[in-house]
Order: sequence, then structure tokens, then C-alpha cells
Amino acid sequence: MMNVIYLLFSYLIGAISFGIVISHIFSLPDPRTIGSKNPGATNVLRTGKKIAALLTLLGDSLKGALTVGLAQYFELPPPIVGLIAIATLIGHVFPIYYGFKGGRGVATAAGILFMFSWVMGLIVLAIWLGVFFIWRYSSLAAIIAASLSPVIGFFYKIDFYELIATSIIALILILRHIENIKRLIDGTESGFKDKK
Repeated sequence: MMNVIYLLFSYLIGAISFGIVISHIFSLPDPRTIGSKNPGATNVLRTGKKIAALLTLLGDSLKGALTVGLAQYFELPPPIVGLIAIATLIGHVFPIYYGFKGGRGVATAAGILFMFSWVMGLIVLAIWLGVFFIWRYSSLAAIIAASLSPVIGFFYKIDFYELIATSIIALILILRHIENIKRLIDGTESGFKDKK
């Protein structure tokens, strides 16, 4: 029963959309109504308010770190830690507070990966940054970084259940970017090529 409560708690924390909350605090347009209509840091950045985008990024990543970090602190069984990570991401992607229409989960996944292994987290972040600065597409950076995260986790010998969770998280992220993949192939994806 306690494990169910842990999972529910993690889902509810994950379901908090900092993009929506921060935009409201800063009196910005609802990110679900502009740009990509995704309530994530990249879309909040399109409002021109960099501090709001940064706070969104921090909030969405810290909630992933929080739920997994608490599970690790209380020494919950490894399978439960893995499920908590997945539940948190699902909360972000399908939030009960916002009609089950959430973000793509990149920042939240990053927070989770850093708790699994800070080395893996740094490498995945470096891959994201490298791809983004070369091609200027946050979606492409997320797809490539997510795809490589299980491989990196395997080489750094993270816990088996964490590796399974990492693989599932990577799959969720890729599926959430299907439309972006189509636009990347068509050459119609919105990027930051003209931004400094």
C-alpha cells in the first residue's frame, strides 16, 4: 500500500507544470497557447522572458530529482525507485491538473537521470548542449540525448532497474517528439537559428 502512495505522490508532483505556473506569476501568455503550445522551458523562452524560462527549466528538472532523491534517501527497493521515476515523468506528460495535456518531459527526465548517476546526467546534458549549439533545434537535441541515455547508463553500470527506467523514459521522450521528428524531416521544425 505504501508503494502505491509513493507512486501516486510522485505522479502528482510530476504533474505540476512549472511552465504554466511561472508564466502565470510573470503575467506571460499561457505557453499552451503560443509557439509549439508545449508548457516547457523552450516554449516559455519564446516569450522573451529568459528568467521565466530558466525558472521553468529548474522547476521541471528539480521535481524529477526530488521524487527520485526522496526514494533513494528512504532506501526504497530499486524496482520502486525505477517506477517512481517513470511515474514522475508520466505525471509531467499527462498531468491530471491540466486535462492530461502536458509537456514533453525533457527537463524532468534530466533531473531523474542526474539522480540515477550524476556522471550520466552530465554526459547526457553535454550531448544535448552539443547538438543544440550545432543545429539549433532543442527537439533534435532532446531526441539524440534521450536515445543515447540508456547506452550511457549501461556503460556507467547504473542499477539494473534504473537502466530499465532510463530506457522507458527515453522511449517516452522519443514518442513525445514524433511530431517534431516529422517536422525535422520536412524541414519545417521551429528552431533557434536566428537567435543569439
